Amino acid sequence: MDLIESIDKTNLPKHLAIIMDGNGRWAKQQGFLRAFGHENGTKSVKKTITTCAKLGIEFLTLYAFSTENWNRPKLEVEALMKILINSLKKELPTLIENNIRLNAIGNIDKLPKNAQKELLDVIEKTKHNTRLTLTLALSYGSREELVNAVRIISDKVKNNIISIDNIDDSIINEHLYTQNLPDVDLLIRTSGEHRISNFLLWQIAYAELYFTNVLWPDFKDQDLYEAIISYQKRERRFGKTSEQIK
Repeated sequence: MDLIESIDKTNLPKHLAIIMDGNGRWAKQQGFLRAFGHENGTKSVKKTITTCAKLGIEFLTLYAFSTENWNRPKLEVEALMKILINSLKKELPTLIENNIRLNAIGNIDKLPKNAQKELLDVIEKTKHNTRLTLTLALSYGSREELVNAVRIISDKVKNNIISIDNIDDSIINEHLYTQNLPDVDLLIRTSGEHRISNFLLWQIAYAELYFTNVLWPDFKDQDLYEAIISYQKRERRFGKTSEQIK
């Protein structure tokens, strides 16, 4: 039986986030440079996006490039930026055809100007799409995001725009890059690593975590289905007892 038949369409994660890890190791196993792995990883990206849309998942966030990734070798960073630009150009028709809206979070100003231009162009051309919101985390770091939010909120308190007594979860949410996104329900990380790597630290407070040994370029629909089925078998209590949520 195909795993998709085991998925309960009434209990899907509303917001799925993925740390797409293992491109470099995959390329090394094939005897190629890391850029070859990143290039092949785009095939898994496309398949995952379209499959999520067909399943009915409303929000998908992909960790595409972290603030720490700027420290990688110059040639690898340049290759990643080139892949980003080419993918945006190439996949715009797919996004439109599948009614997918593109969004981006992170310090976008650090991206090369041509990458910013292509990114903003696709965001503009898909802004009215409603089936799935695809968010690319680019030049993104959760600690930087939180520091930035604290600075903005502090400035507003200083200027009597916000009362310090009114600061709560909702105020913090309003000042994050993800202010228009719901909290993450399921976080997947590929390649066998068991860490969060500075990704959506606030937003995954009650997320279910799923780790797989599969390297990202090898991540297929069946792997996604397995993660979702695992999620659906778990009891999400949000601090309550099992009896309280029944």
